[in-house]
Amino acid sequence: MDEAALIQEARQGDLDAYNRLVLAYQDIVYHQAYRMMGEPDAAEDAAQDAFISAYRHLDAYRGGSFKAWLLRIVTNACYDELRRRKRRPTTPLEPLDDDNEEIESPYWIADPGESPEQAAERADLARAIQRCLDELPDDFRAVVVLVDIQGMDYTEASDVVRKPLGTIKSRLARARFKLRDCLQGFWELLPDSFRLIEESET
Repeated sequence: MDEAALIQEARQGDLDAYNRLVLAYQDIVYHQAYRMMGEPDAAEDAAQDAFISAYRHLDAYRGGSFKAWLLRIVTNACYDELRRRKRRPTTPLEPLDDDNEEIESPYWIADPGESPEQAAERADLARAIQRCLDELPDDFRAVVVLVDIQGMDYTEASDVVRKPLGTIKSRLARARFKLRDCLQGFWELLPDSFRLIEESET
């Protein structure tokens, strides 16, 4: 993919070019939104709003990492929605099927190759991780999702949230400490990327 050429074509109004950019980055943008919001519907809305906003403001893109630019937009969109929710608290709904029955193991955390026991553990872990992420301050959550879940380095995360490198490192260390305490009962179930948090802190 010639990203620079697609961006230039999209700036000139070529929707096909922009759609190719969307396809290339939709998963990472959605994943960022999901971990920030904790709900698939809210994440889809935030990701969609981010791509619409990015298209409308392509002239504001000044080069550098296009991925970081998109993640900055979706992270800010999530911040805005989270602030709105704090002003108007709502009770999150459990995922429901077509018959309005609660789904015990939603499709987005299911793996058809898993045993029922593994699926149950995965579901428990996914809920625990998201619950602990939800308990973090918004700015801490953004950094830990960018670095420990999205796999960005400190410099990229700094570019996304537009904070100094030292601030990123400080927020990440504090977020990891809070997550480690929150997830203590699930430690053996955690993937390597999360268990490395403990090693980096000791």
